[in-house]
Amino acid sequence: MSPEPAAPSRDAVPVPVPVPVLGAAPAGPGRRARRTLLVGALGVLLAAALALAGYLWLAADRWRASAQAWEDQARDQAAEVARLEAGLAAAGGELAAAREQLATATARITDLADEKARLGDENVVAQQYLDYQRRVSDAAGVVADALGRCTAGQAQLIEYLAAPERYDAAQLEEFREQVADLCAGATDANTALQQELER
Repeated sequence: MSPEPAAPSRDAVPVPVPVPVLGAAPAGPGRRARRTLLVGALGVLLAAALALAGYLWLAADRWRASAQAWEDQARDQAAEVARLEAGLAAAGGELAAAREQLATATARITDLADEKARLGDENVVAQQYLDYQRRVSDAAGVVADALGRCTAGQAQLIEYLAAPERYDAAQLEEFREQVADLCAGATDANTALQQELER
């Protein structure tokens, strides 16, 4: 007869038997390599995204600076155009005033000639009339010509300043100085006419 198994002792602790988990594979070297590759790829993507964000930030900053510079230039040009338009309007007013003064002077000359003729010395009066008329006409012609060139120059300068990028900055500044000289000459001619009318 075979011996009977011994009864288990009450003090004995049962040893658990491991139960296999379905679908779980032991972590091996292949799985670790895939994880390393995935982490590396994510790191490269993150670095590329950061580099792209930095480039876009720098480009946007440069664009803002460029836009501000263009805006400042446009504001300066607009102020210059407004100043020139005001000068053009003033020169036009002076031209109209000079023409009105010429008409007044002609009427005055006629009245003076009539008055002197009534006094008797027609030859002297006629000569004085001709001399005075010649001086006033010459002065008025100079004023009208100078003011006409001044207004034409200012109108051309305003047209140039509407698109300053098309022209050389030095030539534009030289033209601006020429227009200023023309207008100064017109002012001087107008002053000479006023002095002639006051005689």
